[in-house]
Amino acid sequence: MDIEDFNRRWLEQWTAKSVDGVLSFYHDDIEYYDEGVPAGLTGKAALGAYLTALFAQVPEWSYAPEWLQTIDGGFIGRWYMDMGTGAEAIRMRGFDHCKLKDDLIVFNEVYTHKFPPAVAAG
Repeated sequence: MDIEDFNRRWLEQWTAKSVDGVLSFYHDDIEYYDEGVPAGLTGKAALGAYLTALFAQVPEWSYAPEWLQTIDGGFIGRWYMDMGTGAEAIRMRGFDHCKLKDDLIVFNEVYTHKFPPAVAAG
């Protein structure tokens, strides 16, 4: 499996805010954690419901991979997300820890850091 290609295509689906597209990268038994669900959620149905609500709340955004490393059973990767423009711009750096099963993500823990507004707008 070409992990760099997998990661790039996965982030493209996040940029597109495609629930079905994003879910196509996840195993049915996905265990998912991020800032919005720090206690986590399990299963594609739960992740799909979460993504549907999340994508409806956020304006257009763009994800770009920055760094990727394979690890035993998966990969870790850092990315940037840009959302909005001008004074409303948000820039975030994120880090995903992903474990794979049957070439799909079965575990995904996400950590994010927002940049100060001056950096995001610049």
